[in-house]
Amino acid sequence: MKPNVVVLGTSSGAAPAERREAERSEADRRGAGATPDARAAGSPVRPDPEVVVDAKRRTFTAEYKLRVLAAADAAVGHGGIGALLRREGLYSSHLVTWRRERQAGILKGLTPRARGPKPTRSPQDDEVRRLREVNQRLTEALRKAEIVIDVQKKVAALLDEGKASSGPKEPR
Repeated sequence: MKPNVVVLGTSSGAAPAERREAERSEADRRGAGATPDARAAGSPVRPDPEVVVDAKRRTFTAEYKLRVLAAADAAVGHGGIGALLRREGLYSSHLVTWRRERQAGILKGLTPRARGPKPTRSPQDDEVRRLREVNQRLTEALRKAEIVIDVQKKVAALLDEGKASSGPKEPR
């Protein structure tokens, strides 16, 4: 008797060919042609290997990290931590980083940080910008007011000059 041998029938009625397990085609390994019930009974269901198109970075809360660390510390027996990591979908590097942060007493470090470029402006810069805009607007208003005052002075001077030069008029 040969171990791991698959007997395949042929449609021509000839004797069935025998192939070893490693020689089977991909369709034979997946159970193509078999009913879903027969496939489920004979082999375990495999997860879909499809990669998600839009990968999203995972963020973990501080409570979750502490809970996983407590479970990892309580894991007993050979492979306990590995089983925990597989169940939670984590890597051992997560545990290393989280333990280091916990040991340093950085609870703030256990909380997820904002990613991306850091803001380059400080609140003082925003206030300076706002004050400069106000200053520019007020300077423009002052310039316009000075023009109006100059025009008023010239009109008053012309009217005063007109009164002084005309003098008293003689009746006819």
